[in-house]
Amino acid sequence: MFQRFKSNSSPNNEHIKENTPLQTNLQENIRTIRKLVGNSPDIVIREFGIGKKREIKIALVFTEGLSDAQSVNQFIMESLMLDIQEHDVSLDHPSKLFTFQLLKELLPVGNVKDVSDFEALLPSILSGDAAILLNGYSQGLIVGLKGWEDRGVQEPSSQTVIRGPKEGFSENIRTNTALVRRKIKDPNLWLENLTIGRVTKTTVNIMYIQGIANEKVVEEVRKRLTRIEIDSILEGGYIEELIQDETYTVFPTVFHTERPDVIAAGLLEGRIAIFVDGTPFVLLVPVIFSQFFSAAEDYYQRSDIATLLRLLRYLAFFIALLAPSLYIAITTFHQEVLPPGLLFNLMAQREGVPFPAFIEALLTELIFELLREAGIRMPRAVGQAVSIVGALVIGQAAVEAGIISASMVIVVSITAISSFIIPAYNLAISVRILRFGMMGLAASFGFLGVIVGIIAVMQHLCQLRSFGVPYMAPFAPMVMTDQKDAIFRAPWWGMFSRPRFVSQRNVSREDDSSTQQSRRKT
Repeated sequence: MFQRFKSNSSPNNEHIKENTPLQTNLQENIRTIRKLVGNSPDIVIREFGIGKKREIKIALVFTEGLSDAQSVNQFIMESLMLDIQEHDVSLDHPSKLFTFQLLKELLPVGNVKDVSDFEALLPSILSGDAAILLNGYSQGLIVGLKGWEDRGVQEPSSQTVIRGPKEGFSENIRTNTALVRRKIKDPNLWLENLTIGRVTKTTVNIMYIQGIANEKVVEEVRKRLTRIEIDSILEGGYIEELIQDETYTVFPTVFHTERPDVIAAGLLEGRIAIFVDGTPFVLLVPVIFSQFFSAAEDYYQRSDIATLLRLLRYLAFFIALLAPSLYIAITTFHQEVLPPGLLFNLMAQREGVPFPAFIEALLTELIFELLREAGIRMPRAVGQAVSIVGALVIGQAAVEAGIISASMVIVVSITAISSFIIPAYNLAISVRILRFGMMGLAASFGFLGVIVGIIAVMQHLCQLRSFGVPYMAPFAPMVMTDQKDAIFRAPWWGMFSRPRFVSQRNVSREDDSSTQQSRRKT
């Protein structure tokens, strides 16, 4: 269910009406700009004259630190102060339009566009572009000279691979879109630009492959984004929470990644990518449950290796979700399922523990969650050491003090390791949340509570949708042709069709199936 968020605060420049046009008086325009930005010192306004007699007054406006200072000096200042002096530009020229167009043509910059109101002028200046205003003209020029500092293209920190590309997205949206275009050199790769956020005016791009992506899904994404009314968009998580289908769920229904190859693969399957300026994570919709168990490396290894790794991830998912609850159910209600020798050992270990199995598991899980969060938030140099040393020291001391049993430490450790195997961090968080509920059901009703919990989770998963696509496809509903890339990963020569529910246009990856089949036989 999509919710529409409205902002209760108003922007600081509300005294300027929407689409307020530029004035022909240059000094009036400069005063308006200074007033709107509060005389901010990083807004540079350079006034000078052009023409042989320098009688045409002109102003260059840009934001220091966001515009490329070298390009401003080389491509604008030098052109306006030196090159244009050789041309006949003056206030006495018969056509003012001639002077404006001549100025526009002499700028050695590719991205130059007209502007006629403050609503378009100010966001461009504050985004890193430079603005040129002329006295006597109610129009200005916006010159694309963005050049702020960024960390460049580096290896992704959250999704590492042994084999595959090592490049990851950065905080610069144009760098991110360029990384995807390097991989998909097709004119049908379309990009749409939106601006969201009444105060931040964040640039948001929608990218999809025309002819492969479902037009209805593209229109739905476009509609949900344009309906967002909020003051600020500082990260893609804002967008993710505002456009998801189901609000009350612990499972992620929007996929995010910082790997360009994952986005390119999703686009080739018919999905839509959403780029948000200022974050290295790109959103991908629609998404299905099995997608969170796939890693980029699965498609760079042989199919048998990828299948084995994917089976391990599904096994790790169930261990991370059910291991503590099964331990609680067995030790509390169903001791008969254990061999006598193992049962005697467990009972001997728990003889001095003053808490029931549920409280013991709850305390152990909470301690481990605290250690995991502390390891993430602490400085990188000491975070890993603190988490490892803390787990060893606290675990051993708690066992020796008789607060928890050694078997419980083993169960919680296996559960934690299994949760790290899940490639998607947000799905691992969902498992961590559900684990406590399953533990409570196991402590109350034993195996019956665990079974009821599993049925409830499966029913909830089958009800979820991601932009109209069933979340549990291709399992529910069952689509046999899409099983090739669900639990098992078929060889590339067998994955000749795109997912049915994601792409309903141009579903074939191969141009001539008969040729491909004959090639495989040879």
